[in-house]
Amino acid sequence: MKTHKTSRTAQYMALFRALETKRSSNDKLFSDEYAIHFLEAKLRFASRMSKYAIIRKYINNTIEKKIPGALSSGIARTKYIDDLLKSTINNGVKQVIILGAGFDTRALRLAFLESIPVIEIDHPNTSKFKITTYKSRIGELPKNIEFYQIDFNKQSLEELAEQHNFDFTKPTTVIWEGVTNYLTEDAIKNTFEFIKKFTTNSYVIFTYVHNDVLENPGSFLGGEQLFIELEKLEEKWTFGFKPEELSDYLKSFDMILLEDMGAIEYRSKYLPERNEKGYEFYRVAMAVKQ
Repeated sequence: MKTHKTSRTAQYMALFRALETKRSSNDKLFSDEYAIHFLEAKLRFASRMSKYAIIRKYINNTIEKKIPGALSSGIARTKYIDDLLKSTINNGVKQVIILGAGFDTRALRLAFLESIPVIEIDHPNTSKFKITTYKSRIGELPKNIEFYQIDFNKQSLEELAEQHNFDFTKPTTVIWEGVTNYLTEDAIKNTFEFIKKFTTNSYVIFTYVHNDVLENPGSFLGGEQLFIELEKLEEKWTFGFKPEELSDYLKSFDMILLEDMGAIEYRSKYLPERNEKGYEFYRVAMAVKQ
């Protein structure tokens, strides 16, 4: 990320959710009325115009050509994480922490979080822009959210938690979406050490990319093209897991892997009628603290 700007990829994910929201009511996975507020003017206009079928088709084709599979993968993964999060609330989770929250609006748009305290932690640029947007577009800050800022590659979550008296005794779900692929190996390890501090029956829901796409982008459809786009955005991917090694890695932090699904699988689960290809290197996992 450029030091003086918000994340461009956070804008794109907000655009994807805004486009899904404009679909007809019987054809959309979810509704996110807040996503459009985080978009720059031309993307807001595109989102509003997408209610017309011919324009929607043009927008979808443009995204597909530039980043194959990203749109359907992003939409399906949003719904998948929503459902995983709901399952953890049903299992007794009492608070939610969103690491690298970006323009995630789950604390507002998901009814089952209305009475659940949510802590959002993100890079200062993105977090401050989000707070300003909530105040200017919605009129106030959501009462169930606390906002904190941190640079995950440079600062300590433990220090932040101590400063703000985080409660590690509450069963907690940590959402870590769209972040791990931008961090260092040490930052990943330190974050899992932080998550390990929460009580048993706490959960982490996180995304990661298959390590092979970092070593050989051409081994996945659209991989080389994506890396060119990321280079332009100065948002390079730096870390990935090998899926077959993830379970053992999590055990070292007293966590049991419960789910690990790739884009092909969660797209098939939620969007069987939207047959895009690409973004197969992107995955969602959930683990529980023993």
